[in-house]
Amino acid sequence: QVQPVESGGGLVQVGGSLRLSCTASERTFSTYAVGWFRQAPGKEREFVAAISWNGRRTYYGDSVKGRFTISRDNGRNTVYLQIDSLKPEDTAVYSCAADPRPIGASTVDEEYDYWGQGTQVTVSS
Repeated sequence: QVQPVESGGGLVQVGGSLRLSCTASERTFSTYAVGWFRQAPGKEREFVAAISWNGRRTYYGDSVKGRFTISRDNGRNTVYLQIDSLKPEDTAVYSCAADPRPIGASTVDEEYDYWGQGTQVTVSS
């Protein structure tokens, strides 16, 4: 069992960048696949990106391909989401989630067992 914690959100102008972090104190976190999801007010939760436990497989939602990059540093027990070329429609609460299955890195939120509280990203125009 792990407890992911997100950080790095904030207010940024259109076209700006942010780097979100997802970390956990449990060393087993480095063996879990991690996904990022976001939810805007009044909308359903949306898949953003996912990475396998060893970083060899990454997946992105269609709306963020080419602008977002997911990566991880297992030595620091941290997964990153680099967000570039931000748009107003990227405004949402971004949450990371962990999946202990070896075949993890799903695009489906129900496949993830452990969730963080989320971090707010607001893009101003």
